[in-house]
Amino acid sequence: MLVGVLMIAILARVFVSYANPAGGGALTAFLYQVTEPILAPIRRIVPPVGGFDWSPTVAILLMGILLSIFVR
Repeated sequence: MLVGVLMIAILARVFVSYANPAGGGALTAFLYQVTEPILAPIRRIVPPVGGFDWSPTVAILLMGILLSIFVR
């Protein structure tokens, strides 16, 4: 269940970053605090390319794989 909540938080962070790139607000700060420990290590391995941050995509894919392994 935790993996599912983290996946939703990452998707919400992506949506918030596109909707309000300047940031701000308590919800935005909360989403960044929850997801940054997951995305920062991935960002070190897969840096942004052409201004696009691939770390949320990689994180969701990895969590999906973990979820499918643990559900079995």
